[in-house]
Amino acid sequence: MARRPSSTSAASAITRAYQRSMKALTNATLRNGRRIAGQVQRAAAEQLKPPRGPGDWLAGAALGPAGARRYHLYRPPEVQLGERLPLLVMLHGCAQTGRDFAATTRMNLLAARERFFVLYPEQDRMAHPQGCWNWYDRRFGKADAEAATLMAAVDQACTLYPVDRDRIAVAGLSAGAGMAALMATRYPVRFKAVAMHSGVAPGAARSPATALGAMRGRHVPPMPATAVGKAMGAAAVFTTLPPLLVMHGDADLVVSARNALSAAEVWATATGARPGIERTVQRGKRHAMRVTEFKRKGRTFVMLCEVTGLGHAWSGGAPRLPFSDAAGPNASRLIWAFASKQFKALAAS
Repeated sequence: MARRPSSTSAASAITRAYQRSMKALTNATLRNGRRIAGQVQRAAAEQLKPPRGPGDWLAGAALGPAGARRYHLYRPPEVQLGERLPLLVMLHGCAQTGRDFAATTRMNLLAARERFFVLYPEQDRMAHPQGCWNWYDRRFGKADAEAATLMAAVDQACTLYPVDRDRIAVAGLSAGAGMAALMATRYPVRFKAVAMHSGVAPGAARSPATALGAMRGRHVPPMPATAVGKAMGAAAVFTTLPPLLVMHGDADLVVSARNALSAAEVWATATGARPGIERTVQRGKRHAMRVTEFKRKGRTFVMLCEVTGLGHAWSGGAPRLPFSDAAGPNASRLIWAFASKQFKALAAS
């Protein structure tokens, strides 16, 4: 007659099986942990790695009312002793880093050829989980605190490097566009040009809820002159606002293209500029672009560029990267051409 296993031996077998399972689970967890840690280390190393091209990729950090913000500064090669170069501040969009933005826009390659510095501040994920600049949070002061902190980064770059303080411009994509406009309205005498790419119209939001509404096309009607000052902030002294370039795709499903015309009209009202005749520009097989210039006394204060078929992406950016459309007009070249034109106009005046 077969001998039935005792309850003690059965319990021992269960214990051994449990121990084997726990050992296997522990080993698998350790392997996954090492793999994840390796991925995190590689991603961190990739962010510290300089983008491709000549010049220097210099790391730094600035402290301001919103806390500390890291940045990278691109320095073109062979800066001569005594030479002072323009500075372009580039503000990334949500889910991007400064390095991502540099790779997407390829602004460093242009800066190497045209000889200017590029500053890439980076949003802290503790300040916003998706890495968005808090351009809209005027109600509780977070937006103004971040703008002041970004100005601290600009001031630091001007102190540490041979930047021509009379030739500084700011540009941004999406949330970065909103912050670029806010910085230009809060510190209008510091910037000679500002560019908004796929952003919400200035003054269209003051909270997360109104920001979402504006992104979807609500809260962005043309504003009467009496409402512009209140919407943009008291520091936006109309006669000192820098000229604005607005770029937006008419197929943008993230930020409504209604914001483009609204942004142009708000800025034009604030600067006393009037619209000219719309013209269509197309180079080769790139997306066509409808261009309207708003002028005062012969000078362009607003240039509106509406790109046909462009979604929520940097126009003319690097191929096969997120938030980039290589088939669009080259936004980087357009922004630099617009900014350098303002630098030359002010130098001649």
